[in-house]
Amino acid sequence: MSGLNELYQEVILDHYKNPRNYGKLEGANKTAEGFNPLCGDQVTLYVRLQGDVIQDIRFEGSGCAISKACASMMTTILKGKTEAEAKALFQRFHHLVTGKEGEPAGTAELGKLKVFSGVREFPVRVKCATLAWHTLRAALEEKGGAISTE
Repeated sequence: MSGLNELYQEVILDHYKNPRNYGKLEGANKTAEGFNPLCGDQVTLYVRLQGDVIQDIRFEGSGCAISKACASMMTTILKGKTEAEAKALFQRFHHLVTGKEGEPAGTAELGKLKVFSGVREFPVRVKCATLAWHTLRAALEEKGGAISTE
């Protein structure tokens, strides 16, 4: 295993075992629930917007290491971003995990989230990695009910 792969695994395991921004967010004005029936991942996302800026964001839930680590890292990168910036990051992340190998334009803005680029090699794991992002979009668009990756 290369040193880079080991680093990626360490980053993902760290966020899985010690998730950032985990727990209910009092005063959230946007929320959504997401479910990945394939893996059993569940996430509830809480967002506090001030104007169109994500002032704070937290999550609760359970799931595999990919799902939980991705939610943790996503919440970290989105604080202080506008809704438009968050949606653009979702598109870049989605392309990162579903697109062809290589560095697509705009991935530099993803920061540590680039560690999930290897997920594209395991299509069943794409839904784990994108669950929190789909749930974010549902929260921002105020879609009622739980969203599903199916």
